[in-house]
Amino acid sequence: MEKVYDSSDYSACDALDAWAATTADAVMPTLFRLVGTDTFHGCLQTSALGAVQVSVMAYHSFHCVRTAKLIRRADPECFQLAFMRSGRHVLEQSGNRTALRAGEMAVFDSSRPFETWADGESLLVQVPHTLLGLPVSRVYSLVSRPLPAAAGMGRLLGDFLVGVEREGTARTEQDALRLATVCLDLVTAVLAHHLERESEVPAGSRRRVLFLRVTAYIQRRLGDPGLSVESVAAAHHISARSLHRLFQQHGMSVGAWIRSQRMEHCRRELADPWRRHEPVAAIAARWGLLRPADFTRAFRTRYGVTPSDYREQQTHARAADARPVPEAGDAPGT
Repeated sequence: MEKVYDSSDYSACDALDAWAATTADAVMPTLFRLVGTDTFHGCLQTSALGAVQVSVMAYHSFHCVRTAKLIRRADPECFQLAFMRSGRHVLEQSGNRTALRAGEMAVFDSSRPFETWADGESLLVQVPHTLLGLPVSRVYSLVSRPLPAAAGMGRLLGDFLVGVEREGTARTEQDALRLATVCLDLVTAVLAHHLERESEVPAGSRRRVLFLRVTAYIQRRLGDPGLSVESVAAAHHISARSLHRLFQQHGMSVGAWIRSQRMEHCRRELADPWRRHEPVAAIAARWGLLRPADFTRAFRTRYGVTPSDYREQQTHARAADARPVPEAGDAPGT
């Protein structure tokens, strides 16, 4: 992500004003005052996915107000979903006041006045009203209510946003637009779930979100040797045939995707120097591959080398990288 503000770049007397100016441009104009401290500490990173923006914020004890006057001056006409990571957060909007804890999220609207009291860290996704797959008037009923973010659809959206955060800015414009579509689908699905309006989500969005739910489910259970097409389909209340069709729309089969994910996890652990003394068979078993001979054959087919030889290659490569490079003019043996 792109760092757009760091309080350490400013003097103590300028830090809060600089934060207000930066967030006005990056998010929306609001008024700030410090609470219980004379010095502001904060950091802001942003990542644009087309018209969707993801921001990571860390801040220290402030009271924030968005007034009707500020809304008239500049309004991005967006819903914000804030995921609370740490600290204390109180949000008040449209007559609702809620105290949020880490592991919860809340929706608020840039087009209506609000107040917040905040100290800690949050992850924020900003979505234009017009791009949501739900009527805006329905979403208002969720404003300033604590919503779970550690399980279900909230967790799925949170994991996606963390992935965007970790990825940084290494993406093309087309990648950003594809990620924006995924993000919009997930935000719409989360809001529809809490509104009990899942049937109103466009069919294309429902299919894309189902695929994300299924792949996240599989990832969490790759170590289960009993993981199968039938068990995955049953967990999502669809037929095995529907599951196959869902994966075919993404150009792959269910079984092949499961095998590829298991093999990739094994490959990473074989390259991990902290696991160099762990038996190859134990690594394979951890990822649901219980037959060593079958694993060796599949690994060689996929990567062109046996698991043991791959581990040896990685060990030699690390040793070569660690070897000091002779300076120009040094003679061998001197």
